[in-house]
Amino acid sequence: MPDFELTVNGRAALHRVPASTTLVQLLRDELRLTGTHVGCDTAQCGACTVLVGGKAVKSCNVLVAQVAGRHVQTIEGLAPSGDLHPMQRSFSTHHGLQCGFCTPGMVMRGVAMEAEGVQPCDQDIRLALCGNLCRCTGYDGIVKAVADGLVQMRASDTEPCGHAGL
Repeated sequence: MPDFELTVNGRAALHRVPASTTLVQLLRDELRLTGTHVGCDTAQCGACTVLVGGKAVKSCNVLVAQVAGRHVQTIEGLAPSGDLHPMQRSFSTHHGLQCGFCTPGMVMRGVAMEAEGVQPCDQDIRLALCGNLCRCTGYDGIVKAVADGLVQMRASDTEPCGHAGL
């Protein structure tokens, strides 16, 4: 088995896994970071969204080998100090969830929107969320949460992935 070095939530490590291992398998099965959910396993639903180098990536459709040497941020590492990240706070404030299954992927996608320059308006957010599905909410609470989260992130100059320099 080959070794792959990557940094997950600010911690660099060498991982010995088969070359066919997906990023979500490494996160959930090897690292026990179960906040990243597996929904469709075909990159259609976005429940497995994480940040790789600050960009939203569907981790069920990416091999560990493809992200070797990169920085990966999961929902567990979004708020390393223990205080909620502005996007997480906003999802709570605006009730941007119901069953919660899609929420980690939605939050991570929302965080990535800041670096992408997505404006905090309904139309832009809905377009940016088109690859993340929710079966419960109708999206209104999610859109409001992302809009407020973007405003809060920009007001506080929060690093998109919770760690300076990643």
